[in-house]
Amino acid sequence: MADPKGFLKYGRELPQRRPVEDRTHDWLEFYEEFPAEKVKMQASRCMNCGIPFCHQGCPLGNIIPDWNDLAYRGRWKEALAELHATNNFPEFTGKLCPAPCETSCVLGINQEPVTIRRIEETLAIRGWDEGWIVPELPEKRTGRTVAVVGSGPAGLACAQQLNRAGHTVTVYERDDKPGGLLRYGIPDFKMEKRFLDRRIEQMKEEGIVFNCGVNVGVSVSVAQLQMQHDAVVLAGGSTVPRDLNLPGRELDGVHFAMDYLPQQNRRVSQTWQGQSPEISANGKKVVILGGGDTGADCLGTAIRQGATHITQFEIMPKPPSSRDETMPWPKYPMILRTSAAHEEGGDRDWSVSTKSFSGKDGKLTHLNGIRLEWSNMDEQGRRKMEEVPGSEFTIECDLVLLALGFLHPAHEGMLKELEVELDARGNVKTDSSYASSVPGVFACGDMRRGQSLIVWAIAEGRECARGVDLYLSGTSQLPLTHAVPAL
Repeated sequence: MADPKGFLKYGRELPQRRPVEDRTHDWLEFYEEFPAEKVKMQASRCMNCGIPFCHQGCPLGNIIPDWNDLAYRGRWKEALAELHATNNFPEFTGKLCPAPCETSCVLGINQEPVTIRRIEETLAIRGWDEGWIVPELPEKRTGRTVAVVGSGPAGLACAQQLNRAGHTVTVYERDDKPGGLLRYGIPDFKMEKRFLDRRIEQMKEEGIVFNCGVNVGVSVSVAQLQMQHDAVVLAGGSTVPRDLNLPGRELDGVHFAMDYLPQQNRRVSQTWQGQSPEISANGKKVVILGGGDTGADCLGTAIRQGATHITQFEIMPKPPSSRDETMPWPKYPMILRTSAAHEEGGDRDWSVSTKSFSGKDGKLTHLNGIRLEWSNMDEQGRRKMEEVPGSEFTIECDLVLLALGFLHPAHEGMLKELEVELDARGNVKTDSSYASSVPGVFACGDMRRGQSLIVWAIAEGRECARGVDLYLSGTSQLPLTHAVPAL
């Protein structure tokens, strides 16, 4: 373990965020550099807790106490190797994961938990800076080929694991560059794309082929992939957004968040070609519907684009600021979280339902809403919602962004052509080895489990790779991610 008294001597400390007045004028990441000595100090807070619940909290099953101890002792390269044993892309999770490991940290019972996510990110960044992260080529090739459809975190993790098992892997991506939501959904101020690009380059040097601009089920049939490859992995994600079937939804100015965010990412990468409709918050009054991470991403983006005013509405009641009796440790607590974007501006409001949109000459001018009242949670963890009589209101706006999550993967095209079996939620149904109802076709990530976290996507990709390897070879040396249950 690290310093036996570290958790008594030191408090939780995170890297400083860049001043708001500086960071809102660019698209660079918002954290300052965290000195190595402070990283060691934070790693020393990891306790000899007997049963490390952080293992269970992490979907990847990261061996957190071990690499915390190595980081505390300055054995950075060994710590990174321990981290890479369970996580292909720790800089991605270190920057983007909501850290369920930290909410299940034993220290978190009565103190602030260990800063696991920031230590993880530091190890990965140091590994790149020191040249420790290099292509890992398989010792020999099996002669088997695999097509991975989709290059988000699940597809990338699956492809890298299968390649390291010796199979020849081709990744098919419908966008012009690989990365999925990592490239076109996550704003650059949360993760600059240079971190993604060098992982893609590493994978190319390992022998993985990326075919971009290929929409499987449209420009290329699934039957062609099945003929050309010994196995096919569906990792295209959950792409059908949740919509609002309300009067005025058709007005110019009401857009899905995932039609809005990719445009700005393309502008930052200088690949924007003026696709229509162009969506920008510059000079506009903006309303964001949805209080999750995507809503916060829209908020930070709209601020940087020059919105005149931004309001973010959430249909659920305002969460408590700390755990209550309904969310005891080590359960993931549904508490109020303030992102960096919320520090930068905008108003937040809870228990609000949208009733309709109003406009003039086909253009949005107002959102019409009503306030809600929620009952206490029942034994099944459910609350009843009622509209508050007389609480109707109207807010002026030029742009509404729907950040309401996703329903399931697109059924038209690839899945319909495959005639693959779906579950009750419209996701691809698989067995415990991630095999679908179609022989030789597997699925992982959001396409299989529904909209989820980046850490779940990577875990699913790794597990799916093991299932494919077993199917192709009859045995597998790929590690088992013990924290991932079969659906």
